[in-house]
Amino acid sequence: MTPAVSETVRETEVFRQQARMTHAVIRKNVEGVTQEESLIQPQPGGNCLNWVVGHLVCIYNKALPRLGQEPVTEAGDLKRYDRGAPPLEDSADALDFGKLMAAWDEATQRIDAGLAGLTAEVLDQPVPQTQSPSNNPNETVRSLLATIFFHQSYHAGQTGVLRRITGKEGAIR
Repeated sequence: MTPAVSETVRETEVFRQQARMTHAVIRKNVEGVTQEESLIQPQPGGNCLNWVVGHLVCIYNKALPRLGQEPVTEAGDLKRYDRGAPPLEDSADALDFGKLMAAWDEATQRIDAGLAGLTAEVLDQPVPQTQSPSNNPNETVRSLLATIFFHQSYHAGQTGVLRRITGKEGAIR
């Protein structure tokens, strides 16, 4: 194995580990949460658990093609959960929480499969600034992935707080 290939393998293994940990944290935090509980809004503001999980699926769904994987659903299905969408206040706008979690599981599996096959050339590919959440004019697939995995971890932490808002005990001790 050449040094460049070895470095890419180590790098993608870090990304894979981050994705797996985020997946496990979210799975623990949503255990036993019902559709109704997933719609409880934090006060004085913010998004409910249903929106946060849908948002995480939405972000992975957009990233999957960059990793050579098919999205788990049509982009329009998750528009309500996209970046900048207002808080989910009407339960009629919400997707079924069980279906969101199934999509989360599938998206995570596809992210892992895509990461397993990444090459240094793909990681170094530029990403248009219009697709950079941080407006980075020098965005690459590598830097975009680092941002995505930070983003997913950030929201995974929110799921722990949102679990407690439902009245459930914390899942991670």
